[in-house]
Amino acid sequence: MNAVDPQLVERLAGVRVLKGVPREELEWVAAHGEFEAFAAGTIMRPHNIPIPGMSVLLKGMVSIHVERGGVKRRVMEWHAGDLTGALPYSRMTVPPGNTIVHEDVELFTVAREHFRELTITCPELTAICVHTMLDRARHFTSTGSQDEKMVSLGKFSAGLAHELNNPASAAARSSRRLGEQMGEAEDASRALMGMRLSDAQLAALDGARQMCTLVPPSFLDTPLDRSDRVDAIAEWLDARGGDIDQATSLAETAVTVEGLDRLAAVMTGESLQDALRWLASCCAVRSAASELQDSTRRISELVASVKGFTYMGRASVPEPVNVGRGLRDTARIVASKARDKNVTVALDIEPDLPEARAFGSELNQIWINLIENAIDAVPYGGQVTLKARREIDQIVVRIVDDGHGIPEDIRSRIFDPFFTTKPVGEGTGMGLDIVRRMVFQQGGEIDFTSEPGRTEFWVALPIAGAMPPVTTA
Repeated sequence: MNAVDPQLVERLAGVRVLKGVPREELEWVAAHGEFEAFAAGTIMRPHNIPIPGMSVLLKGMVSIHVERGGVKRRVMEWHAGDLTGALPYSRMTVPPGNTIVHEDVELFTVAREHFRELTITCPELTAICVHTMLDRARHFTSTGSQDEKMVSLGKFSAGLAHELNNPASAAARSSRRLGEQMGEAEDASRALMGMRLSDAQLAALDGARQMCTLVPPSFLDTPLDRSDRVDAIAEWLDARGGDIDQATSLAETAVTVEGLDRLAAVMTGESLQDALRWLASCCAVRSAASELQDSTRRISELVASVKGFTYMGRASVPEPVNVGRGLRDTARIVASKARDKNVTVALDIEPDLPEARAFGSELNQIWINLIENAIDAVPYGGQVTLKARREIDQIVVRIVDDGHGIPEDIRSRIFDPFFTTKPVGEGTGMGLDIVRRMVFQQGGEIDFTSEPGRTEFWVALPIAGAMPPVTTA
């Protein structure tokens, strides 16, 4: 690990893609990376040579050239202020083509060996990396009609960004609080160590400390219950000349007024105040650690959904696909959109559902397109139900909404290219046409029924091991 260079931290803080990243995360990056420089006209990252790590492009411009159809094409460019190279959670290990330097380049690169620590220490930077990874995946795979297919990844990225923001922000707050309270606890510990406490006082302190760990904060039933506990503990502290600001930290745990009474029975004056300060800090550390754990668990769950949804790093060949998991991952990704309309997305998936043989990433694009269409179709407070069943030699997925239904006079045109019922600027009309073509490429079928109050789109897929040859219709 390198010594932290304040000038480097300031330079990183000015990078466009890192705007808003907390300073402590930038300091971690500065301590774990190395500078690289490349002259214009050279190859920065050769094709099929392992990528050393994640790079912040501080200066210059590069592009990657990939052979497609026998022709080398420039498929992506990076400019100063961009992230490039390998990214946490990406399975890409080598570039798909040569990365060419067009203008003299300066990079700051964090090696792969630090990625695990990065995802734990830098939640907001991790969120940016995931967003960058999704944008890059969309760009690399979008050519011709695939541009329209990859609109689903744009929707997915927007939903993911919304879902990641809350736990990432919570993790940042908890980590800052954790650092502050650990320092407070150390100061109070030193004060107590100089008091030569008796065995009875030490036992009382230990008993109070255990109250911080007996019951997690979730045991508090309602906001009113929490408020009452804070008020009761604040009154107790105030009556003994204590710091009432400590009441919130104590009330978040199993600490009770009765427990504090037991502590006050053996400690008074300055020793009691130091004991209370130490206890409040210990409780705050426990609470912050618990909140940090919950936030990072949520981020891990979302990243798992990303990997499941996009089938990152998987070959573009038919393979056994867990349809139930794909539906669950997609439901998690569209959760923010559903919440905006107070829409309930219910899952009804047959236990032990067999796997389908399909292109996993395209299958999830089908689900996100149909599910988001259903959410758009229902009124505020509506419901969308995702059903999956085995029916003879097929897996049938049904996406049912309780919206107004599709007017009878346009039902025959739903799958036509460029036909849309959405307002100008909100739809290209290619979505369902692309969905139908992708379903056909899976060897499957798609259709719908609609009436006022109920519309159902169903997709039938062959079970893995019983699939006929994949068509290209």
